[in-house]
Amino acid sequence: MNKKTGSLLSRRQFAHRAAIISAAATFTPTDALLSRASVAMPQELQNTPSLSAAGQLEADSRYQQILSLYGGRLDDAQKANIKRMCVELQPTLEKIRQFNLKNSDAPALYLKPLIERERKPQTAASSKKPA
Repeated sequence: MNKKTGSLLSRRQFAHRAAIISAAATFTPTDALLSRASVAMPQELQNTPSLSAAGQLEADSRYQQILSLYGGRLDDAQKANIKRMCVELQPTLEKIRQFNLKNSDAPALYLKPLIERERKPQTAASSKKPA
């Protein structure tokens, strides 16, 4: 239990490194951070998957349903993020729906324990309530 490997950090080393990193982050100019974020957004928009007409309609209807439920609570950035997530989710849903299942297929997970343990017999004394 007291075996030490070379890759583990002590609590003191971890706290020291965390303090140095957080101190260094305060000296980073905010203009550099903002320019990186503005460059990253168009690349995300270019990476959106091309959807079929039915897939695009489903993604749009999912987005509209979310807006109808929570639209008043969301700002424009959150709405754009939700729109992006709805579009990115659609190809995965289509792949799942292509998987062929029949009603006779067994589920992948059984809720039966692999090891059955013996139950302790209940005694008559434990079932009586004390007065």
